[in-house]
Amino acid sequence: MRRELLAAAAALAMAGPALAAPAKPADAGLERFRSLYKELVETNTAHSVGSCTLAAERMAARLKAAGYTDADLHLFAPEGAPKDGGLVAVLPGKDAKAKAILLLAHVDVVEAKREDWTRDPFSFIEEDGYFYGGGAGGDRAEAAMWTERLMRGKEGGYGGRRTIKMALTCGEEGGGGPNGALWLTKNKRDLIDAEFALNEGGAGELDAAGKPVSNDLQAAEKTAQSYVLEVTNAGGHSSRPVPDNAIYHLVRAVDRISRYEFPVQFNDANRGYFTEMAGIVGGEKGAAMRAIVANPNDTAALAILDREPSWHAMLRTTCVATRLDAGHAENALPQRARATINCRIFPGVTIEQVRDQLAKLSDDPEVKVSVPAGRGESPPPAPLTPAVLKPIQAVTQQMWPGIPVVPFLQPGATDGTHLTAAGIPTFGVSGIFADPDLGHIHGLNERVRVKSVYEGREFLYRLVKAYAPQ
Repeated sequence: MRRELLAAAAALAMAGPALAAPAKPADAGLERFRSLYKELVETNTAHSVGSCTLAAERMAARLKAAGYTDADLHLFAPEGAPKDGGLVAVLPGKDAKAKAILLLAHVDVVEAKREDWTRDPFSFIEEDGYFYGGGAGGDRAEAAMWTERLMRGKEGGYGGRRTIKMALTCGEEGGGGPNGALWLTKNKRDLIDAEFALNEGGAGELDAAGKPVSNDLQAAEKTAQSYVLEVTNAGGHSSRPVPDNAIYHLVRAVDRISRYEFPVQFNDANRGYFTEMAGIVGGEKGAAMRAIVANPNDTAALAILDREPSWHAMLRTTCVATRLDAGHAENALPQRARATINCRIFPGVTIEQVRDQLAKLSDDPEVKVSVPAGRGESPPPAPLTPAVLKPIQAVTQQMWPGIPVVPFLQPGATDGTHLTAAGIPTFGVSGIFADPDLGHIHGLNERVRVKSVYEGREFLYRLVKAYAPQ
């Protein structure tokens, strides 16, 4: 990115208009989009009690009402998982030889308990300029945008060369069910074949004042893998405590892991991000970004950057304890203690290398570290070609003049790994600008700015049109 663009972006980040006010309807279809989005948020798709199949069927009904035939709509459910279904929809282009583009989103959400939330997580609530709901700031918005985009294409008599495909899947958030995107690559690969795919994972950044800073494009992502630490013991009566206690062994190991930081690593994605953002952020943080790129062992710079959770995670492999389960009775010594450590592994680091490090940190032969089934190793990032990047840059400049598109390493993991591994390069982009706290995504009272959703809808509409012009 040229210095002039970075300078302009920095100036706009300081002086540009805030995104806090609710957006006014941009077109007559906005209320229909809002209704579709509401329907998705209010469809419980958490693995324990929900149904992705129901959400997929509801989106198929919307598309059918817009003119799609049964031949264009492909509802599916992996064998033995009737509630974990999804939908592939196809909007045919004029040229059968032109490679399609694929619009990917998952409709499942993480578990959310009503008693923990201020608002019902499966009620769509607009309040103080935000939409609240489980998955409202996750992938429900993009799933709604893709669905409405195909509806508008059919109703408008789409005549582009490329075929546009959409896949709404289940299982991205885990929970024990099959992963729909992976299932499609293994069972319906031809149905989703495309030159490239657009997915979640990228978003715009807002500063603390709600002003746009950058439109981030996911160009690489980590491997998501959980590990289980387990201690077994003969137990005994709680009136006769002994030092050899399964819980004590476990919590000491977890504590040692909590105090360890994996080393800083760089690849093209996160090096490019910190290099470009240094000029936008400026000040002490910008200087620290330049310093850490020049010297990954600069502890002073790292101390500054590690204050921001997203930057901390983008620089290294991370592991965190997410679940504990121990004991069988309150008046008995525990016979078993188990902890789940969820890791997000830097590209190029293997699952086994991290397991070995966790075992070393546990430093206790009583603690066994195992690797349950997971996503598997992530593939190398797909090349970010000009054919993919330039339309994103062009539409970004149309909507937010001077705001740069910044490729980055996604600290989390998405279903894009499955598609990229299957030969469909996948990139994360949404045009939805997020607050510094990311709207409490995956947490209590998840939310997203109303204006950000409406602007993201317009951004993705224009972007798909740029990739598949009439």
